[in-house]
Amino acid sequence: MADGSSFNVKLHIYDLSKGLARQLSPLMLGKQVEGIWHTSVVVYGEEFFFGGGGIMSCFPGCTILGMPDSTVDLGNSEVPRDLFLEYLSSLRESTYRPEKYHLFEHNCNTFSSEIAQFLTGTRIPSYITDLPSEVLSTPFGQALRPLLESVTIAPSGNNGMNGYGQR
Repeated sequence: MADGSSFNVKLHIYDLSKGLARQLSPLMLGKQVEGIWHTSVVVYGEEFFFGGGGIMSCFPGCTILGMPDSTVDLGNSEVPRDLFLEYLSSLRESTYRPEKYHLFEHNCNTFSSEIAQFLTGTRIPSYITDLPSEVLSTPFGQALRPLLESVTIAPSGNNGMNGYGQR
């Protein structure tokens, strides 16, 4: 039952290339790419993300990636923390198991967008979710696809939390 509480929801955006995508993409891809994005959702004092280790959480800014390159305010949610954790538990058992991670089609950004939709009714910015298809539409992206598909990204939290909601 809702008690009228409202929880701020933020999107943490990390550039995994640390600026290299912006510099090298015109030469390599023939188009400008601003970054190689990893995202997570911050709500209830935790940062939630999906990678090769499944759904994880840590204190905000405590993943191996450090502080985010940018933060987007996604608005507020009336969803109570317990209900959200139940939702995450169901996703962890089905859609977002570790072996379901796929760099292009089912990744951290897919997860962040779905979580944002559940909490606020809005998805994350399309420039993030459209990036894989943009890269793969280039000849260089097609040539690199086999190598890139073997990559698993698992930005671990460094505070000892190996699941979520364990505070």
